[in-house]
Amino acid sequence: MKKLINDPADVVDDALRGMAAAHPELRIDPEHRVVFRGDAPVAGKVGLVSGGGSGHEPLHGGFVGLGMLDAACAGEVFTSPVPDQMVAATQGVDAGAGVLHIVKNYTGDVMNFEMAAELVAAESGTEVVSVVTDDDVAVQDSLYTAGRRGVGVTVLVEKLAGAAAEQGRPLAEVAEVARRVNGQGRSMGMALTSCTVPSAGKPTFDLPADEMELGVGIHGEPGRRRVPVAPAREVAEMLLEPVLADLDFTGGDGVLAFVNGMGGTPLLELYVVYAEVQAVLAKAGVTVARSLVGSYMTSLEMAGCSITLLKVDDELIRLWDAPVRTPALRWGV
Repeated sequence: MKKLINDPADVVDDALRGMAAAHPELRIDPEHRVVFRGDAPVAGKVGLVSGGGSGHEPLHGGFVGLGMLDAACAGEVFTSPVPDQMVAATQGVDAGAGVLHIVKNYTGDVMNFEMAAELVAAESGTEVVSVVTDDDVAVQDSLYTAGRRGVGVTVLVEKLAGAAAEQGRPLAEVAEVARRVNGQGRSMGMALTSCTVPSAGKPTFDLPADEMELGVGIHGEPGRRRVPVAPAREVAEMLLEPVLADLDFTGGDGVLAFVNGMGGTPLLELYVVYAEVQAVLAKAGVTVARSLVGSYMTSLEMAGCSITLLKVDDELIRLWDAPVRTPALRWGV
């Protein structure tokens, strides 16, 4: 195992220490491993909290800031944060307008966020609403979930609900935006290589050099099938076919097309994939209104990508274009 770390047991704490040094506009609570907006809680604003296992950076801590999250909890690598962390995050962003939890559909995340919401409500009476993302069309159930996994659409929910909250909308409206985005988004991913969890010291799964995994999860969970390595054109077709079959993306105001890198794929290759995605969508009669290309929800150093389509309307386009200032996503400011 070759990694730029010190001790595998300290990798999350060391990374948070580095994040605090690199981004003084944020506030880090090292005891609870929570990344806060520097100005949190923001008076009169709904607080947005998300989080999950580390190893998916920039998700979630890299999306804390104006126009997105108010706080993010960091668990151990590929391990859910514990309820105490989520309670600290929720209390730290509560400005009296309620708090929205954005939760990926993994059993530990869902259970621990539910416990945290109950604890906060019992202690302070704060209204907490949870929205669970479950956009992965690859498999119905997996090693970590009951139902579909929450993947790429999570990034879009955090941006769009974050913009709604920044406008001062009430909790019910912010939660409705989050649910609508999740309901109108679908994703599927693939892997060319495994990743290596620092504490394990060896690849999570074996993948022969001439094969790729279709539908892989962001923790290395098995996907739909293994197939021979193929050109980017065929990869785009294989990923988009089940996405387009699951939801009608034609008509309306088009889609937001999101090509996401898994951590070990250079941007050069992601743009190659995006060009093929655009071609497939044009042939299918799907209009692209907005796009996002880059590594935003990763699986350590896994090589591969995922494709997310979100059916948008005029309101969602305006929320997407709204200013955002976070370590990993920034425009309009």
